[in-house]
Order: sequence, then structure tokens, then C-alpha cells
Amino acid sequence: MVGLNHFLILGAAMFAIGLTGALTKRNVITVLMCIELMFNAVTLTILAFNRFTSPTVLTGQVFALFIITVAAAEVALGLALVIAIHKDRDTVDVTAVSGMKG
Repeated sequence: MVGLNHFLILGAAMFAIGLTGALTKRNVITVLMCIELMFNAVTLTILAFNRFTSPTVLTGQVFALFIITVAAAEVALGLALVIAIHKDRDTVDVTAVSGMKG
């Protein structure tokens, strides 16, 4: 039977993979995907806690909806920035962004 520990281990592994990718990759789109992976890990953990602690209360589902909303806004804003940087610098390298002035 799958218990709370299994979901927590999976969530921690997903978060660790996302954090490692966000800190080590140089491509902005890859960094955004790793941040989305971390959001999904947090959502999984919140839903697992809600399911195993108080399944009749919908608090976990409400938090999950907020996380999904924030993640969608982050993707929209992040991709707009990536497009603007690509038009200006012709690259999506993270190190190229640090040199922008204006």
C-alpha cells in the first residue's frame, strides 16, 4: 500500500531534481522547466498531506489551485522575458542576462 512516506520521498526527489537543474543549467527555458518541476513537487506534497491527514477538508486542493495559478503566471511572464532577451541578445543563456543594462 502506498503511504504518505512514499509521496513525501517522491516530492523531495522531484524538488531536488528541479533545484539541481535550476542551479546548474544555463538555458533560461530549462531553468523555467526546473522551477515548474519544483512547483509540481510542492503541489504533490501538499495534496499528499491533505489526503492522509484530513481527507474531508479541501484545504490541500485550494492550495494546489493557487500554486497552479502562480505557476501559470510565472510561465507567461518568464516566456515573455525569454522572448525579449532573445530579441535583444540572440541567445537564451542565463549569463547573457547579467550583462544587460538599461
